[in-house]
Amino acid sequence: MPKPGAFQWLLRVYWEDTDAGGIVFYANYLKFFERSRTEWLRSLGIEQQRLRERTGGMFVVTETSVRYHRPARLDDELIVTASLIEKGRASLIIGQSALLKSERGATLLCDGTIRIGWVDAASLKPARIPAQLLDRLETTT
Repeated sequence: MPKPGAFQWLLRVYWEDTDAGGIVFYANYLKFFERSRTEWLRSLGIEQQRLRERTGGMFVVTETSVRYHRPARLDDELIVTASLIEKGRASLIIGQSALLKSERGATLLCDGTIRIGWVDAASLKPARIPAQLLDRLETTT
């Protein structure tokens, strides 16, 4: 289950998210996680395009680990979470989950961790995450 206090973002499953059987295609959970991470950062006042313009850097996904527990289906409403697990000088590890929202509560469908690294946007070489950005993230641990 998600970490208490984790950021939560609601999502509806559409045809484009599913395979021929109406089940969410496994790789689409990574898209859902990406959107949730983006909205989590936005909720902290961090807009990625503006951040890139101001600092010359950006986040890139460097590693993923995902476990699938149960399938999501067409028209399901999901809760997709994001929470900071580990903060380093050049990367962050984000814990994420997708849960089925229902009247009986939430059921875990998929969870995992995503490591995002900070790179220079022009060269794509690893760099240190700006201190002011790390400070802003400090409130989420």
